[in-house]
Amino acid sequence: MFFRNLTLFRFPTSLDLSDLEPQLAECALKPVGPLELSSRGFVAPMGQHHDGFQHLCDDARWLTVGGEDKLLPGAVVNDLLQKKLAAIEEKEGRKPGGRTRKRLKDELITELLPRAFVRPVRSDALLDGQLGVIAVDTSSRKSAESVVSEVRRALGSFPALPLNAEVAPRAILTGWLAGDALPDGLALGDECELRDPTDTGAVVKIQRMELSGEEISKHLEAGKQCTRLALVLDDHVSFVIGEDLIVRKFKLLDGAVDQMESTEHDDIVAELQARFALMTGEFKRLFAVLESAFKLSKAE
Repeated sequence: MFFRNLTLFRFPTSLDLSDLEPQLAECALKPVGPLELSSRGFVAPMGQHHDGFQHLCDDARWLTVGGEDKLLPGAVVNDLLQKKLAAIEEKEGRKPGGRTRKRLKDELITELLPRAFVRPVRSDALLDGQLGVIAVDTSSRKSAESVVSEVRRALGSFPALPLNAEVAPRAILTGWLAGDALPDGLALGDECELRDPTDTGAVVKIQRMELSGEEISKHLEAGKQCTRLALVLDDHVSFVIGEDLIVRKFKLLDGAVDQMESTEHDDIVAELQARFALMTGEFKRLFAVLESAFKLSKAE
């Protein structure tokens, strides 16, 4: 269940979330219709083990947006379309025009949709009312905004905006890599991405390497800037943060995780609750560090 990526948005801490459960239920996932390509809505985060549409840990909520997508490969549609177009050309002695092509393609899609396979999808989110932050488990801004839109649909109003740093994240990351003092608890990891500041400049991706070595220094002396940097927080969490302020490769390192995963649990709900509580605690500590380091603006 642990999130692997964190795309973050801020919202006012004054937002009233006390009546969220029935609001989520009103926007529950409905099966995709015969002529629909996709469907989205809220599902129980714990699946069949617990039917609530949210799980609370103090002032943090675990929400899940579920979905059903029809699998309709473009190659299949185009192949059938070409056969229909060829039959028309052979019968009428002329190539069908653009309008005919579009009409036939729409007819094919309508014909194929009811028979298409359905793929289930899900996106988890951590909604922290005390911090005024929603963290979506994805590195795609577009996918994260889709989840935020579903929350907005449920609440009627959800003024959540991407993080805004008062200092350039690239400058901060480059400074840390160059030897500037890291915030308390943070240490360099073994991965970074360096870019020449020019639009067509070189990009260097480094993995599994000591970041304080001479090779890194030479790249920095040549003018390259850090756009992604691996970090470790108190030996509890490792992650890679980019200049877009998206947290990637989020991983809990605490020994409690190993112990939890190796222990048999009679109650799956209790296990999931424990996992989310651990995740929530570490996320709060991480966000506090990021908020201070990048001078993140609060939502109003």
